[in-house]
Amino acid sequence: MQHCRSPRTAAAGLIAAVGLVLGLVSTPVRALDPDPGEEKAVKSCERKLCTMVLGKLPAGPDLACDIAKTWDRDTLKSGESSSISWGFGDARCSVDLKLSRSAVLTALSPGKNVVQVPEHEVQCVVEQDGVAKPVVVKLAPKLIFKNGKADKIWINLNDVNGPTGVKATVSMAAELEDKLGLFHRGMVKSVNKFLHKKCADRYFADGRPKDEPAAKKTADKSAAKTTAKSQDKIAPLAADAK
Repeated sequence: MQHCRSPRTAAAGLIAAVGLVLGLVSTPVRALDPDPGEEKAVKSCERKLCTMVLGKLPAGPDLACDIAKTWDRDTLKSGESSSISWGFGDARCSVDLKLSRSAVLTALSPGKNVVQVPEHEVQCVVEQDGVAKPVVVKLAPKLIFKNGKADKIWINLNDVNGPTGVKATVSMAAELEDKLGLFHRGMVKSVNKFLHKKCADRYFADGRPKDEPAAKKTADKSAAKTTAKSQDKIAPLAADAK
């Protein structure tokens, strides 16, 4: 099965929180195969968010993404810590992610800003003894930004329903994060890396992917025109200098 990275787009904070809570699952069982179109949906959501982040346009649609993500055993195992372990297998979660455009732009504004994500219900399945068990997580992450960079994150887990062991471990992980900041540094780093590096590396301000041939061609033409104009301005000066 293809290894899937946790979708830590997290300007909203929601996906980072989901990745944290369910990234603690571990131990081997039969792998869950990613649903068809899973990665495409996550990529589409990433593109929408990056377009907001880079363009900073106040007018336009809010962020709305129906996404799912599957974590394989090796990826989940890497989320273990000395404080948290969980004897389960692979996991898959889906969420209808919604965040207002104004919340995204507020996060990127100068000064200190608080972004409160509305409560979301995350539908998951976690493998237990070879059987996929349903888990429902409700959370409303809160983030504090300072001058456009994430500074603090709270998961704000409101409810979790599922097998007793899963429920206890998710609750403990969320509590350790919100009260002790057990995973805080990694979450903040992930959010800021996405907002201030990955978006710019992958997309233009209008949302065009930089790895698409058409986008590259357009960018090259634009750069060539800019260079030509600069040379036209410099040439007369050079002649006068002679």
